[in-house]
Amino acid sequence: MTSFNFDVITLFPKAFELINNLGVITRALDKNLIDVNLHNLREYGEGSYRQVDDKPYGGGAGMVLKPEPIYKAYESIRKLPKSKTLLMTPQGKVLKQKDLARWSTLDQIIIICGQYEGFDERIRCLADEEISIGDYVLSGGEIPAISIINGLTRLLPGTLGDPDSLIYESHNSPLLEYPQYTRPQVFRNMKVPDVLTNGNHRDIELWRKEQQLKRTYKRRRDLMRGDESNKFDFDEND
Repeated sequence: MTSFNFDVITLFPKAFELINNLGVITRALDKNLIDVNLHNLREYGEGSYRQVDDKPYGGGAGMVLKPEPIYKAYESIRKLPKSKTLLMTPQGKVLKQKDLARWSTLDQIIIICGQYEGFDERIRCLADEEISIGDYVLSGGEIPAISIINGLTRLLPGTLGDPDSLIYESHNSPLLEYPQYTRPQVFRNMKVPDVLTNGNHRDIELWRKEQQLKRTYKRRRDLMRGDESNKFDFDEND
């Protein structure tokens, strides 16, 4: 079986040491299901100081990543037949589960991590897609890149101990996940709903669907289709 390749262009490769302590990714690495190749941008910098950034034309705060080092790093990566390049930027489209599912059919994801106050506009030409993990700003693209590696790796065959768990996860459908309980049945006067202990699987499925609708309506109504949110009627204090 061929490994799924992640190639990451980053100024801070040490940030990715974290993945060695994340169970899902660590297991995938141990099983040779994935390869994570880090390309240190500093090694492609210019001059004796390995310069990777410069002041922006027209003035402004901070420094901007230069195009030459990133192009050199990108062109050094061997591209597999089914490959996509992602640029981590707060200007990108917000990452969704369906994006991870799309990419899981590829052979390779190349991730370019932005840094400082941004990057030269000509770097955008390298990317197939520009991706953000939310409407906020981080110091660089390393944390978003780790999020993509984690989320995508979980979808690869052989990674999870129980592959059926993917079917029931949040964001695999437009609705949030239903509440879940385990033993003890009563904890600090909080009781597990009777429907989950009566053994009637049809009742349980109906309850779970209702809870998904209620939870999504109250917390993330934006995820619901128009017909779902319009037809659903319940007490918002439930």
